[in-house]
Amino acid sequence: MREILGRRRRLLSQRSDGRPELIGAALTYATEWQWPVLPGVAADPEGRNRCGCPDPECTVPGAHPFDPGLLAATTDARMIRWWWSNRPTAPIVLATGGKAPCAVSLPALPAARALEALDRSGLRLGPVVASPSRWAILVKPYSMEQLGELLYAKDFVPGSLRFHGEGGYLALPPSETGQGEIRWERAPLPGSASPWVPDVEAVVDAVVEALTRTGVSAPEF
Repeated sequence: MREILGRRRRLLSQRSDGRPELIGAALTYATEWQWPVLPGVAADPEGRNRCGCPDPECTVPGAHPFDPGLLAATTDARMIRWWWSNRPTAPIVLATGGKAPCAVSLPALPAARALEALDRSGLRLGPVVASPSRWAILVKPYSMEQLGELLYAKDFVPGSLRFHGEGGYLALPPSETGQGEIRWERAPLPGSASPWVPDVEAVVDAVVEALTRTGVSAPEF
């Protein structure tokens, strides 16, 4: 119990302004759950809805890697401490795939309905990451071939779905990005190992059905 409470305190430790410590969360993800992470590019301080990267039309402001690039993602505690000691407000970016979870994301409103439908169906879900515009359901790692076969078998796949697989990324709580606060809609339970996540097949089947039923097929940002 002492070990579990220690993890909870580290993940939810707070700064003097009352906001969670990013470095504590980053260390939990990297060293305890073995999820490779890196600091994301900050939002533009002159406009929170703009990104600090050179792309003036960036669609994920402050929620993606830039310097360092995605390949620098690590589980090394020394590197994590160095990064966030120098950039204490940098968003935490997960490099999806490999040994880390992947994710299926969709617009926030139909995502809430989809989760209700998944709960009614009895499907067990793991953590769900939420931004003001989109929610991401974490799933077990999958290959592009596996995803391709899964989607090919569908008569229709809504364009509002996004897949964060090998070579992809996802901003994790408690990051602040140009899109707003990144939070847990379904928080991981504290424990001794990486949080459990479901297979991608079960999630995609249920989410496609929910999106088709609600008529959300086009991309929404």
